[in-house]
Amino acid sequence: NEAKYDPIVVCYCYLKKNRPKNQTPFPKALSVSERYTFISKLQRILTMATEIAAATEANILAEPEAAAAIVAENKTQGEPHKLDKKWTFWFDNQSKPKQGAAWGTSLRSVYTFDTVEEFWCLYDQVFKPSKLTSHADFHLFKAGVEPKWEDPECANGGKWTVISSRKSTLDTMWLETLMALIGEQFDEADEICGVVASVRQRQDKLALWTKTAANEAVQMSIGKKWKEILDTTDKITYSFHVKFNALDDSKRERSAKGRYTIP
Repeated sequence: NEAKYDPIVVCYCYLKKNRPKNQTPFPKALSVSERYTFISKLQRILTMATEIAAATEANILAEPEAAAAIVAENKTQGEPHKLDKKWTFWFDNQSKPKQGAAWGTSLRSVYTFDTVEEFWCLYDQVFKPSKLTSHADFHLFKAGVEPKWEDPECANGGKWTVISSRKSTLDTMWLETLMALIGEQFDEADEICGVVASVRQRQDKLALWTKTAANEAVQMSIGKKWKEILDTTDKITYSFHVKFNALDDSKRERSAKGRYTIP
């Protein structure tokens, strides 16, 4: 019964791992598809990003100021709902790399946010992997952490990876992961750097980056929780970051060593 709930309270309580009194627990009481339907309705109720005719996807990603303009234009009345941490969306387009350019030169920060309202506005209008062309990536990382293996927070870490053959599935897994991250759903939240959605010609993938690859117990706990969040029966694997200089994306992927697996 949608009228029974205050949508902003439900959204905020979900992200904060609380629940409204005398209400059904959310999201555990709902299936993934039901949660996704509810979230879609919630977006409409919150009226996020309804007036963006002047901003196209291309110039949003090319100009960080455009993303800021969308957020400013679609601010709702009342106090914003703060998140525990600041997060940054990044964009990387490797479809037309410049000759001799080092890996990561096309990576750029788009927008840093710390409220529920900003998140929904940006996600709904821009940051859906299904909008990407081949060889492009979306990233969500903790503010201050760059989505590069060379970043001090990532240098001794690795990543859990899941493969997706359908854009709709990638969108769903991406959203579930974003909400789990900003909502502090992982017990080892301090160990997580961020998540990357990669669109490729043959198959897409989602990768959850963590800090301390050698700590098997922590990584297995994170992996099991992530697989539960994704509600997938597919195997997910964990690979250590390998330190090389100026390798392109494909070489870096081949150099990564798989260490842990959750069937």
